[in-house]
Amino acid sequence: MSQSTIVDESLPIRKSSAVNSRINPCLIRFCYFLGNYLVLPAFFSKITVTGQENIPLTGGVILAPTHRSRWDALILPYAVGRLVTRRDLRFMVSANEMKGVQGWFIQRLGGFPVNTDHPGMGSLVHSVELLAAGEMVAIFPEGGIYRDRVVHPLKPGVARIALEVKTMKPDADIKILPVSISYNQPYPGWGSEATVNIGQGINVLDYQQNSLKRETVRLTKTLSDRLKLLHEDQSP
Repeated sequence: MSQSTIVDESLPIRKSSAVNSRINPCLIRFCYFLGNYLVLPAFFSKITVTGQENIPLTGGVILAPTHRSRWDALILPYAVGRLVTRRDLRFMVSANEMKGVQGWFIQRLGGFPVNTDHPGMGSLVHSVELLAAGEMVAIFPEGGIYRDRVVHPLKPGVARIALEVKTMKPDADIKILPVSISYNQPYPGWGSEATVNIGQGINVLDYQQNSLKRETVRLTKTLSDRLKLLHEDQSP
């Protein structure tokens, strides 16, 4: 499945979400077993993960990874998911991927749709609701798949959602976790190598002094700088 980010505008987010997601316990256990013990070890010759000590074990977390391949959808849960943290991930997923049988599975694995051309309020509201409830939500801040080793300009949506959670629930412990995912080939093939480098979390509480617009810009820049340090110097 291909994930996406949210758009520049929208917020404030206040109304109840029309978008929902849920996790089927039996299905997700099966998929983790299949992905972590069969599919990924069979396809990749080596998967290196560093920085797992930086993953918060409680509280709302936005996972903000670089996006280099559709394999990211399996690599990210492998690196930070339930077998590592006992926490399941929620993914913001392109609405095009949420159709038919595939969409049925994705929704029950915690995915929820976003229209990548014209993101609706429902997807944004649902993200805020999940984070306020202490969930881990994965959003790719570059907004698409890029095959090079450069961190591309980030969309401000990750910062806007994080700040909105703090507005809605001031006592919420919200962090943004920068994650570099890279491969030794632009299009990973059989026997490729994958590298995941997890950075220190960014505490959203430190971005409450100025207007929402200013803090969004400042928080987005911090995330971009952290991703560049992780990704551009660490790619295989």
